[in-house]
Amino acid sequence: MKPASLWGLSSLDLVIILIYFIVIIIIAFRAARLVNNREDYFMAGRRFGKLIQTFAAFGQATSVENVTTTTTMVNSNGASGIWAMLAGGLINLPVFWMTSIWYRRLRLLTLGDFFEERYSSKKMAAFYALCQTIFFVLIAAIGLVAMSKTVSAIAAKPVEELNPVEKVSYYKAIEREKLEAADFALLTANQKTKLVELQLLDPKKEYSYIDENWLIVIVAFVTLLYASIGGLAAAFMVDLIQGIFIILLSIMLIPFAMAKINVQFGSHGILGSFETMHKVLPASFMEIWGSPSLIEFSWYWIAGFSIMIILTTAVQANQMTACGSAKDDYTARYGFVSGMLLKRYSSVMWGIVALMTVVLYGGTISDPDYVWGHATRDLLGPLHLGLVGLMIACLIAALMAAKSAFMLTAAALVTNNLYRPFRPNCTENHYIWAGRIFSALYMIVSAYIAMQSNGIFELFKMTMMFNSILAAAFWLGMLWRRSNPISAWVSMVFMFIATLILPFGIPVFPGVRSSEYLCKTTQAIPVTRSYTAREMDVKDRNLAIASWNNLKAIGKAEGEKPLVIQTGQKFEKKVLLPKKSIFWSEGLDYATERPTGKGYLKVELIALDLMGWDLSKNSYSLNETLTFLFRIIIPFLILTLVAFFTKPQKKAILDQFYGKMLTPVVGTHEDDDREMLLTRTNPTRFNHLKIFPKSNWEFRIWNREDWTGVIVSCFAVASVVALLVFIVSLGGA
Repeated sequence: MKPASLWGLSSLDLVIILIYFIVIIIIAFRAARLVNNREDYFMAGRRFGKLIQTFAAFGQATSVENVTTTTTMVNSNGASGIWAMLAGGLINLPVFWMTSIWYRRLRLLTLGDFFEERYSSKKMAAFYALCQTIFFVLIAAIGLVAMSKTVSAIAAKPVEELNPVEKVSYYKAIEREKLEAADFALLTANQKTKLVELQLLDPKKEYSYIDENWLIVIVAFVTLLYASIGGLAAAFMVDLIQGIFIILLSIMLIPFAMAKINVQFGSHGILGSFETMHKVLPASFMEIWGSPSLIEFSWYWIAGFSIMIILTTAVQANQMTACGSAKDDYTARYGFVSGMLLKRYSSVMWGIVALMTVVLYGGTISDPDYVWGHATRDLLGPLHLGLVGLMIACLIAALMAAKSAFMLTAAALVTNNLYRPFRPNCTENHYIWAGRIFSALYMIVSAYIAMQSNGIFELFKMTMMFNSILAAAFWLGMLWRRSNPISAWVSMVFMFIATLILPFGIPVFPGVRSSEYLCKTTQAIPVTRSYTAREMDVKDRNLAIASWNNLKAIGKAEGEKPLVIQTGQKFEKKVLLPKKSIFWSEGLDYATERPTGKGYLKVELIALDLMGWDLSKNSYSLNETLTFLFRIIIPFLILTLVAFFTKPQKKAILDQFYGKMLTPVVGTHEDDDREMLLTRTNPTRFNHLKIFPKSNWEFRIWNREDWTGVIVSCFAVASVVALLVFIVSLGGA
């Protein structure tokens, strides 16, 4: 039966969404009155305080794909899937406290200007602008894909409405779920073969009334309209509102999910829903660290990913937007770190919601990307209070809060570092309109890529690795005087080829995607673990016993009859770690006559394999970690070696740059101008603040504010981990 209203939404839902759009557009028009030049449009006049900076950082760091990625990983892998969001930035908070003042002290319009000033190269600034524009296009594409999947799930088709092709895929997905629910050791040989085939085919189960591509186009247009009117001032003022919406999004489903769990399983109160969670879900599902089925979240994967995030996040151009728009040093670091911390707490909440959806829906939703939308429809829809519309507004707010700032960041880079060098003497109004045109192009390309991609987490990992192209030139440019234009260029060009040209260029040639060698996979490994039986384990074992009895009746049963288990009893379970493609980012497509690779090619793993390391014997997690190590070590090694054998930059240029980076931003703009005049006159006046004043290293002696911030940040990290452990263990034995 088709939805009674537009896309299955009630009139009240539609009214709430409409009011949300009207409010943000009004704010955008009001903010447009403050725009007089490029600094006003792209940096909001550097006038914001702690509150706006906190929600600006929170809004830029938090988007709908973060919610969807966490939900996807938890539904697929259990409680440790929460690390999909936490591992990427939680332990980095103390580092952020120290690096966030860099962007304010640069006193520049874009981070591309850093490469021009530090390395005396406009071409390097243009190269940086090009790379970051590509990066932010990918980021926007991820958000659009995540949003389209989540909103589409709210208007999902019932089985009877599926067309013949959709029904075939649906029933294959059902068959896969039944086989995966059973103990692998108890399956027949034919069932084991069929399970492997279905895991590789990955049939789709959920379909929607909403065309995801049209939804992507509409939301991209609305984002462009709102952000291009008022510039960064509008984006940041709206971020304050959208931050509240994101927090609502994080907690809105929790009380309704608890209530439904209590009704469905006969439990009572807040603690009852968590007790049910531990009774129903397998013990492996509640392991934060170490479940055998969690092939992507080993401790070394988390360590490698976290280090890579520290290095690559610092070079993102929106760091200048998020921190450089603050009124002074302290506001920049306070706002950024508190915004990041707020996101980490929200990530824990998303993970808890995801665990509750597993209790409620189990394996009934084959594509985890649709879970949040399905839960919204199921938990909020029957109330007819407009909460579905509020959730959609929250999801759109989460998307727009980040993507509007990213769009303006990309437009600023293209305008200032690519376009302005060719048109250097135009009016400020001309550059503002150029920025708006580039914003439109940015959203068009992002929407196109979103419509071509289906894997949110694979795109997410790609973007996290992308900035390794620029990381070494940025970090060593900030901290090491010997880093020079030649060494920076060699490092960046090598990584550009290894990260973009080869991975995306090689698959263009005929036969590459179907190459037998490139379609190698890791081995499917059965892993045996001991658990305490939960209700879901007992149910799965009873199904396995019934299946064995049916096969025995026709003489086809294999092995011994599975033993009956009771709730609370210790038992062993064998889990099959499925084969995973080694060289292709989005796996293999088995729908064709021969397997074909999907996504981009991991050339660094090809190199290791050709050097004699048989990667098929590694776990998928180890192979992924090797890609991180390549991006962590190689660019820094290349830059360092080349720098030692090439001529350093002129001392006068370096003194002016590093003197500015040691000059605090305090007081008004006039106060800062006076301090900078003193520094330009005597660029070495703060050399006593350096740890190694006679060396080429530019490490600064920490003051009380530094130590206090780092220590508090460490406690904040511990509080997030403690909250996660407490909530996951709540209601357990």
